[in-house]
Amino acid sequence: MSTTRQMDAVDAILAQWQQERPDLDCSPMGPIGRIKRCEMLLAPRVDAAFAPFDLVRWEFDMLATLRRAGAPFILTPTQLFSTLMVTSGTLTHRLKLLEKRALIQRLPNEQDARSMQVQLTASGLALIDKAVEAHVENERQLLAELTPETLAALNDALSRLMAVLEKP
Repeated sequence: MSTTRQMDAVDAILAQWQQERPDLDCSPMGPIGRIKRCEMLLAPRVDAAFAPFDLVRWEFDMLATLRRAGAPFILTPTQLFSTLMVTSGTLTHRLKLLEKRALIQRLPNEQDARSMQVQLTASGLALIDKAVEAHVENERQLLAELTPETLAALNDALSRLMAVLEKP
């Protein structure tokens, strides 16, 4: 354990395991426990940035996915649910809700008459452009106490972990 940081909740758990099972190397619990705890602590703070825009996380994610696709901000439902990692049934339900709010519209697919495409409306585009600015600033503030070097090392380490976890 590094002496340059404060003890945290995961350290306490590891110490308990060390006391109770000194024969067991529980060190893998450290990074995984911290990643899980960070997500738990980050979620409400990230979600708070969406509230002024009357959005919840999944709505932001869907609108942002369409926005970053570039003009004309159209994707197929298959592209959306693959990117968002939700089932097609969940996607269909969510599309209906966003369509009711006039943030997206469904259009016939000119390449495949059997399917539809999803497009941001002008109001959806205006909303996501404002919300993403607030989201990025919120994330900047959440990470503000970390040095640029620490952020770079964290980003690199998490990228390497993702690469390992994404292997088939």
